[in-house]
Amino acid sequence: MSMHARDKPAVQVAKPIALHTVTIVIGAFVLIPILYGVLGGFKTNQQLSTNPIGLPDPWVPSNYTDVLASGSFWLQLWNSVFIAVATTVITVGVAALAAFVFARFAFRGRELVFTIFASGLMFPFAVAILPLFILLRFFGLLNNPLGVILPQAAFGLALTIIILRQFFRSIPGEIEEAAILDGCTPFGFFWRILLPMARPALATVSVLAMVSSWNNFMLPLVVFNDPGLWTLPVGVQQFQGQFSADTARILAYVVLAMVPALAFYSIAERQLIGGLTAGATKG
Repeated sequence: MSMHARDKPAVQVAKPIALHTVTIVIGAFVLIPILYGVLGGFKTNQQLSTNPIGLPDPWVPSNYTDVLASGSFWLQLWNSVFIAVATTVITVGVAALAAFVFARFAFRGRELVFTIFASGLMFPFAVAILPLFILLRFFGLLNNPLGVILPQAAFGLALTIIILRQFFRSIPGEIEEAAILDGCTPFGFFWRILLPMARPALATVSVLAMVSSWNNFMLPLVVFNDPGLWTLPVGVQQFQGQFSADTARILAYVVLAMVPALAFYSIAERQLIGGLTAGATKG
């Protein structure tokens, strides 16, 4: 017993140290490339070749200011924001209605239909890119923002429905019965009571849909031939091809393209974690 008493504090001390060590290592793998990119954007190409990991000497802010002064960067930023917001609104709106039906209504074949929706998670986006391109060309949606928004929303429905259905099922049935006794219709219960109660889950799926749309590179690359419709991921790739010899300017462009996504995530992080935690505790 005495040996166990002596070993127990050692285990309690070693476990937090190990967790902190792993966290620091993972954080270093994430932060070091970002820091290298930020500092590299303030260097010249000569500095990058002679002093790749040191501080800029002298600092060259023109790489960043030149990108910010270009109209193409702001146009691509607007395109990314517009497509991400539209995708999120459609995905969450349609998924919320479908999840409400799957969670609160009993009908024959409900689980089969839900399984069909959930099976969408098994198909990678890249597998469908060729038939999707043919379909978009048939409907005349190439070089059209809807050609990106609608497929992104469709592919985002599966995960969104799964998350929202689980949350909607956790709402006590007594609340719905009381609302119906007060004269509330099923849609009125959904709109006035269920959605306000599901704000943490709605925030979670909104963040996931927004980030997924923002990072999508393949679909905008295939759909958009007009440079005026390019999103930031496509713009980064095209900018890299245009200035392939100017590494410092490419790093500045990439860093500036990351800033909106990092700013959005820093704002939405609490909602995302809160929604996931709420879903876990209610499930």
